[in-house]
Parts: sequence; C-alpha cells; structure tokens
Amino acid sequence: MKDFAGRIAVVTGGGSGMGRELVRQLAAEGCNVAMCDVSMAPMQETRHLCEQARIPQGTRITAHVADVSEEAQMLRFRDEIAVQQDTDHIHLLFNNAGIGGGGSMIANSRAEWERTFNICWGGVYLGCRTFLPMLQKADAGHIVNTSSINGTWASIGPTIPHTAYAAAKFAVKGFSEALITDLRINAPHIRCSVVMPGHIGTGIVANSRKIQAGTESDDISDVEIAQARARIASTGADVSALSDADIKAKMLERARNFLAQAPMSAAEAAAVILDGVKADRWRILVGADAEEIDRRVRATPERAYDLDFFQDMAAAIGWRLGA
Repeated sequence: MKDFAGRIAVVTGGGSGMGRELVRQLAAEGCNVAMCDVSMAPMQETRHLCEQARIPQGTRITAHVADVSEEAQMLRFRDEIAVQQDTDHIHLLFNNAGIGGGGSMIANSRAEWERTFNICWGGVYLGCRTFLPMLQKADAGHIVNTSSINGTWASIGPTIPHTAYAAAKFAVKGFSEALITDLRINAPHIRCSVVMPGHIGTGIVANSRKIQAGTESDDISDVEIAQARARIASTGADVSALSDADIKAKMLERARNFLAQAPMSAAEAAAVILDGVKADRWRILVGADAEEIDRRVRATPERAYDLDFFQDMAAAIGWRLGA
C-alpha cells in the first residue's frame, strides 16, 4: 500500500499523541479516517487541526467515542463507521490506543493492572476481531499494531515495576508476529506490522492517570497522591518530609518531563510508522533509543534486567524516562 489517497483508515486513540498525528498525516494524504477515543473533545481538536491544514477536498474524518477494551463499544464504532463513512470495508487499521499504570502486581490494585492490560492488549485483539471482516472485503489491507520497546524489554528502570504495560506489549508483539503467518494463509491480501516505539513525546502519563481515575479533570485525588507516595517510597526515597502538595508537584513534573524530554515527537513517530507501512515492513522500530535497546537486549538477553545493563544502556542513549 504505497499510496493512502482514497483509502479508509481506522485509528484508535486518535484524540492525542501518536494517534492524533497518524490521523493528521493520513488525512493530509487524502485518506479517509475514522478515529475513536474515550471522549469527544480531544478528537474534535484533532479534526480541527486537520481542517486547518487544508486536507484534500472530499476527505472524510469521523470521530467516535469508544473504549477499545469493551467489545460492545467497538462493535458500535464499527457500525457507525459503516454509516458515516458509507462503506462496508476499510483498508488500514491502526490499533494504537494505550495507557500506562498498574506497574506492580503487588502494590497496585487488580483493577488498575487489568485496566492497563485490557486496553493495551485487549484493544488490539478486539480491534482485529472487530474490523477483520471489513479488511477482508477490501482489495488490500494492512493492520498496524502498536506494541512498544517494552514489548522486547520489560523495564523502565531497575527500581520501577512495570508489569501490566510490559505484559500487554509483549502480547501485542507476539500476536502480531503470529498473525503474519495466519494472514498469509487465510487472508493473503492483508498485511500486518508491529510498531515498537521508544520514548515518544506524548501525554500518555497525564492521560493514563485520568483514565485510571475515571475522570477528565486535571485535579489529582487523595488516593492518587497516596499511591504516588508509596511508589516513590518503594524506590528507597525518604518521603516523610514530603507534603501532599510536594507529591502532587512531583506527579505533574513527571508528566511534563515525559513530554518535554522525549527524543522524538509524536509527529516524527507517526511519519516513521507510515513510512514503514508504505515500505511493507512488518517490524517498525521508532526512535534511536528503541533501536539501541533492541540491539542490546538481543545481544545479551540474560543480562537485560541487571542493574549495570540499565546503567550502561541509559548512559549510551541518554534515556531517562520509560517508553
């Protein structure tokens, strides 16, 4: 699929980050896009940005509220696309939506852990299940599943547990690789790529907090502050002198730093992904940090979780925050 003009793409998580940039860049090429997210307001901003950029006349951009971890909502999303895009088929499926949280099986709640896993993994699975019939009706199709470099290396540092997100991203990577053979046998006109970004400048830290808390408010609850205090204490830091206001400030600073200190922007990442799809690459590493982590883990997998491995890798790439 060398040209996206006139095609129909589905993008999950289109209200922010890489999802927003995928929508913008696809629309700029004249691709019709149906996006979903958990609230309408950020998708309206995405659509506004597309219209400001003067996308080709006749390009359709539709926005749909859907939680990718809920099958009934995904089925409704599919049915809305059929009507609003006036189609029985799609050509491109970007299973992009994801959140963080639930890092510890021990310290975090089961609800938080499963919320992260069910969105990051379940959203990919349900996306494929839901839209495969529409892909099969197209003359050509391409599924693009967003894993992470954390689907190769289940760590964001030796003092921070990262089980829910990493487990989900490993699942996405393995599923996508297995799907290549399945499609070749049973639907040879559909291709599949797995995307593994490193540290990309998005609002995932702040957005994940809101989704886990079930709110669109920027206010941080007492429960979230208590959880953050426990997380900081688990690293060995003395939190006894930190007030709740201090903890809240650290949480906000962490979200700002994740965005500001990223070595690659969401727009740059989206361009790499779309170039990879056009080049028919099944494995798309995004960012120099992702490439270096992948190389080091493959070279010495038995050392991948040793403290000196992380220190050497972090020094080599200047990678201070998680993928």
